Amino acid sequence: MDLNSLSPQETQRFLVAVLCLCAVQVTDGLRIRTRVPQPPAPRKKDGRAGWIWGREWLTQWQLHGDYDQLLQELNKEDRKGHKNFLRIYPELFEEMVERLTPLLKKNTNMRRAQEVGLKLVVTLRHLASGNDYTSLQYSFRVSKSSICRFIPIVCQPIIDIYKPEVMKCPKTPEECNVVPKRFASKWNYFNCVGALDGKHITIKKPKGGGSLYFNYKKFHSIVLMALSDAKAIANNRAGLPQDRNLPNDDEPIPFHIVDDDAFALNTWLMKPYSHHSQDPTEQIYSNRLFRARSVVENAFGLLQMRWRVFGTTMQQDV
Repeated sequence: MDLNSLSPQETQRFLVAVLCLCAVQVTDGLRIRTRVPQPPAPRKKDGRAGWIWGREWLTQWQLHGDYDQLLQELNKEDRKGHKNFLRIYPELFEEMVERLTPLLKKNTNMRRAQEVGLKLVVTLRHLASGNDYTSLQYSFRVSKSSICRFIPIVCQPIIDIYKPEVMKCPKTPEECNVVPKRFASKWNYFNCVGALDGKHITIKKPKGGGSLYFNYKKFHSIVLMALSDAKAIANNRAGLPQDRNLPNDDEPIPFHIVDDDAFALNTWLMKPYSHHSQDPTEQIYSNRLFRARSVVENAFGLLQMRWRVFGTTMQQDV
């Protein structure tokens, strides 16, 4: 086509048509390149047919991972080191492996399943140190995705097996009489059957959670209660003894738990006086109650020092 023979308007229309045609061709070329990607070359084991399930260094957990190397050395040479590493002694670890194996052991025809002991070690190390899944991956040579999957699975059988043994609550007046005697002898506070408190456990923001778990301290958390059966006490289902007189007094006082100002005052829940202008008798009462309630605060401190995961942002889903 002779552009010299065209009018200015016709020349302009021709150039616009050419530009649109080039744009369509370029776009089609991009679509072809993005719609039909080249398939990746299959990764195979050296000299053998078959797919590689993961990165090669992750498959060598038996040779270089902390479970088969470091932990075995600690078990033979340093019992205290073993306890510091997992927060439990070797005997208890072996017992846990034996009791958890029927619940966690898996058999597969495709590849060797991870041992129950390995899963338990990774779980205990996560709870003891608070290390994130990435750090555990490099220490134990177990993929981060696997750790994320099996840690909650391992925790649940531990709860099911050991909760009835180690978290027994008194249910009869005779059993409940033991705790008030200890409070009276150690803290000089009478008719107390327990101390109640809560701790904010930091968590990552749940997906779609909004402000549901956002607390007044400006972070997302779940409240861990140290005494969770207060409802049974309120409904007279806890088997508390009958009201008893305090020393040098003839007025019977109900058995109760102690707490701070976070909860409302009740016959089964006592808290210190909140006003500042307290007379001497009120100050003595508040001081003794503070001393009695310190046991639950100490328990939270010991819990966090022993299991460092409670001092970190927990990665598990709500």
